Amino acid sequence: LATGPRQNNGIFYEIRTYDIKPSKMNEFVEMVNKYFHLRTAHSELVGFWSVELGAMNKVVHVWKYGMVIIPLHCSGSTPRLGKKAWRNLTWFLSVVLTVRKFKKKKRYLCLLSLLLIPGVYEWVTFQMTPGGPALWGEAFQAAVNAHIHTGYTKLIGVFHTEYGFLNRVHVIWWNENPDQRAAGRHSAHEDARVVAAVRESVRFLEYQQNMLLTPLQCSPLK
Repeated sequence: LATGPRQNNGIFYEIRTYDIKPSKMNEFVEMVNKYFHLRTAHSELVGFWSVELGAMNKVVHVWKYGMVIIPLHCSGSTPRLGKKAWRNLTWFLSVVLTVRKFKKKKRYLCLLSLLLIPGVYEWVTFQMTPGGPALWGEAFQAAVNAHIHTGYTKLIGVFHTEYGFLNRVHVIWWNENPDQRAAGRHSAHEDARVVAAVRESVRFLEYQQNMLLTPLQCSPLK
């Protein structure tokens, strides 16, 4: 899973999570939709979501880079924007944002599917035992594939932490709506193949959590 060619393909994904002041959430979304093109001019945005269930006043966005050094160059290039645009963007970051909880880069584990069909996204985080994918990657992939084969959900991407909290995996799923996701998941848990695969994978699991996401207007993933 992480020891083959994909581990050496040079593509990194940066995952950023922001906690927003509750009173500023609407303003934050408005500013993102209005000014975020200033940032996407420098890097490829994969998706930008607000969290509906599993957390409050939180947003998540994912960036794609060809090599690990590029995010540093992008961060350094932003101040060369026009003075007015930079002033607006600086105000936006300083006034609206509170804590930027995570800034991590992830190594690709599977192909990312770009969907343009409107829906909701489930973001599941797994903290695995130390040892990396060489230890638990095969069992984890089998559990993911078992859910894919049920047909109730679509896999968007699987990311393994390269920097930040190690042995952590993020999985993004797409569903038509929350009810369809709940019904499909209930049915999957009665599938013997899913049960067997998950039982094997959880031997390496320390904890997991999930969030239900809806895409912002600027998000390529809808």
